Formats: sequence, structure tokens, C-alpha cells
Amino acid sequence: MSQIDLNLRFSNSFSSLGEDYFSRVSPTPFKSPSRLVHFNRRASKLLELESGIEKSSDFLHVFSGSSHVLGGDPLAMLYSGHQFGQYVPQLGDGRAIMLGELSNTKDEKWEIQLKGSGLTPYSRNGDGRAVLRSTIREYLCSEAMFGLGIPTTTALCMTVSEDEVYRENMERGAVLTRLAPSHIRFGSFEVFYYRNQHEKLAVLADYVIQNHYPEILTSQDQYTVWLKIIVDRTAKLIAQWQAIGFCHGVMNTDNMSVLGLTLDYGPFAFMEAYEPTFVCNHSDYQGRYAYNQQSKIGLFNLSCFAQSILPLLSDTPEKSAEIATEILKTYHSSYDQYFSSLMQKKLGFNESMQSDLSLIDNLHLLMAEDKVDFTILYRQLCKFRSSADNNSIRDLFIQRDKFDEWARSYTNRLGKEDLDDGIREKKMLATNPKYILRNYMAETAIRKAEDDKDYSEISRVFDLLEKPFDEQPENEKYAGFPPDWASRLSVSCSS
Repeated sequence: MSQIDLNLRFSNSFSSLGEDYFSRVSPTPFKSPSRLVHFNRRASKLLELESGIEKSSDFLHVFSGSSHVLGGDPLAMLYSGHQFGQYVPQLGDGRAIMLGELSNTKDEKWEIQLKGSGLTPYSRNGDGRAVLRSTIREYLCSEAMFGLGIPTTTALCMTVSEDEVYRENMERGAVLTRLAPSHIRFGSFEVFYYRNQHEKLAVLADYVIQNHYPEILTSQDQYTVWLKIIVDRTAKLIAQWQAIGFCHGVMNTDNMSVLGLTLDYGPFAFMEAYEPTFVCNHSDYQGRYAYNQQSKIGLFNLSCFAQSILPLLSDTPEKSAEIATEILKTYHSSYDQYFSSLMQKKLGFNESMQSDLSLIDNLHLLMAEDKVDFTILYRQLCKFRSSADNNSIRDLFIQRDKFDEWARSYTNRLGKEDLDDGIREKKMLATNPKYILRNYMAETAIRKAEDDKDYSEISRVFDLLEKPFDEQPENEKYAGFPPDWASRLSVSCSS
């Protein structure tokens, strides 16, 4: 495979840990030529790439996996994890290969992964490939989350080939170039804990702390402080998911980031009609990862992670377990605080009051009974006026008398805030998005790309999701209810 110099400062600090933590492997080129489907200019600015670099054939060759980049040190990470509650001893990057890191002038490092670039030692029975369908979904959703202000991996670009990959049907293969400060997961630690290779835990933890938590390097109980931060970051992340109606779909420990990022977009969905037990992944037969279970699963995953680093917390197992247990006890209070604060902002409250929780709960109970669209309702509530009939909001409900009762309580609560309606509306509009990535929007982009090789809808939706809180009159159609045919859409782990 040829080497290409893109005039980029590639390095790979992770490879310095040694091959106990990864396997060196090169991308497998597609047989047929690839083409660039979309290029993320926002992400390119993070890397400080030269303007127009995406137009070069060298760029395409590197980021489709057909050529090595000069200075790169490609590898696939090793990890294990709890999948649907069951421990799986070895997983790893089965279809992702990290080319290395790029540093910008701010000394920020970004790991560059090619997802779908061929077999690795961790592919198990897979083919190491990604299909265009799932690549479009992850590309759009990572940008949607970024636009919403939710911590996430991001993507630089995606490419597609004419080579066919078999899933339920034959589909075209694609490659996603994924970026993150680190792709290390909870499962990256679990694998060494369960192998009783505890000395390797310290090496990996020290690497993560030095590179991503330097502020705690001087802490006396470094690993204890680190665990506290990870518990807090995870609680905050999941509260952000819940407040926006986002369902991850596969919250396995190998899909949980030690940096508190949203990682690995498979069968995700943004909830439409409010349904607490909503399950977005039709492979999740037991509803383990339902919307109303995500906060609980967050604690389960953190418990698995905490167990994996017990050897680092103290000299005795008993003391380590005591430390971890006390830290994990803070999860629910942290989550509740973050979620309550987010929901209070969504309702336009400046101050927190004891009655707010029941007001929020009563609204959600009514929304669930009437299957009210989560995003549309909260956006409409921005326009709520205490002295008006609020018919546009009222009409979203079947049980309008019950909404009227709730609206009276809401009016009384707003009366305790020293805030003008216009100012409140402005603040609420900046908190409640008008646009989310609904499944039908991703599906429309996918169908055009698959059936007609028309990638314009990808660009259109991508641009829309960059500014989800803006009005965007030209895109008003995306702010309404999903079409009837969207109710038949389903996604699974192959998505």
C-alpha cells in the first residue's frame, strides 16, 4: 500500500502503550474506487486542515482506506465489555482502525479512526466493513448531537465504494472517518481486570489521566478523583440525552466513553411521540435500553467500570470496594440534579423550586397518555403566554381539559419568576430545539443515496442539524410531524 504525505502532523501516543492494548493492522482497500460523499468543514477546522484538501485524490485515498498516510501508525484497539448485561471477554475494534492522532496549534489531539475499513483481529465473524446506510446515520447523528451541545464523537467525512457488503441484503460499503480526543471505553479497562492483568490497568489509567485529565495529576488519590469525575460526566451526559429525548439503543459498556462522550451510533433514535418505555432497537427484545431505563443502565455501566479499576483504588479489595461504592452512590443525585436543571430550563425557569418536579412529571404523564411529540411540544411551549388561550399548544393534546389544568399550574409557577414573556421565550428557544434527526429524515437521505446515488439530502439534513435551535424558514418542513410511513421504520444493531 502506498504512503501519502498530506502535510499533516500525525502521531500515535496510544501506540506507545505497547501491543497488549491493541493490534497493528492496516486498512483493507476496496476493490472498486471510492468517492467522497460528504466533508465536514466544521470538523476540518478542529484539525486545521488546509482549505480545499478534500478535493485532492490523496485525501480520498487516505480516508477511504486505500493508502497509508505518512506518519500514521494504524491499529485496532482491544477491549471487552458487558453486552446486554452479559460479559463478553474480548471485543475490540472489529471494523474500526485508528490511523493515529492529529494535533492542532492549540495542542489539541484528535484520534482519527476509519470505521468500516476492513478486517481486524477483533472482527470475530464479521467482515470489518460498514454499509452506506449505517454510515449515513452515524455521520448525521454525531453532527446532530454536536449541534445540540451534547458531548459526542464527530466525523470528518464519509466515502462510499461500489463494493458490496452483505447485511440483511447486499449494500454498498462505506467508510466513516471518526474523530474524538480518545476512543477509550469502559470495556478497555474491563478486559485487563477480568484477565487478572491488573498492572496493565494502571498503565492505561495513567495514560488517560495524563492526556485527558491533567488537572488531577497532582491529586493525592488520583484514581479515586478520576472515578468521581467519570461518574459525574456520565450522569450529566445521560441527563442531556433524556432532556432531548435521545435513545442510544445499545448502551453496552464497550460503547461507553471514559471521557463522557456519546460513542458508537447504531440503532439510535430521537423519541417522537412521548413514550417512557420507548425502545429504539428492535434487537432489544427485553427493552433493556428503553428510554426510561437509560439512567439506570448508566449506573450499571459505571459499576462495571468501577469494578474494573478496583485494584487501583487502594491496597486492599475491601477498601477499594468501599471507595467505589461510596462514589457510585453519588450517581443518582448527580443525574437528578442535571436532569432537573435541564428540564427547568426547558420550561423557562430561572430558579429551582420544590414544586417543579411534580409539574414536570405531570406534564410527561399527560404527554405519554396522549402520545404528544416531545420536540414539538417543548418548542411550542416557548410561546406559552399566561394571559392567552395557547390553542396551538393545547391542540397537541387529546385531553385538552387536562392540559388546561396543567397550564394553570404552569402559569402560577411562571408568576413566581421575575421574567418578561419575551425574554423567557428567547431563553427557551435556545434550549428547546426546533430540529432533531428524526428517523424518517435519515431514511430519506439513505434511500436517495442508495437508490439514486443522490447525496444532496445528506448535505441538506447535515446543514439543518448544525443549527437546530434556529428558525430556518426554508427548512420548515423538517420541523413538523413525521410522515405516516415513518411509523413503519425500525432499526437494529446492524443499523
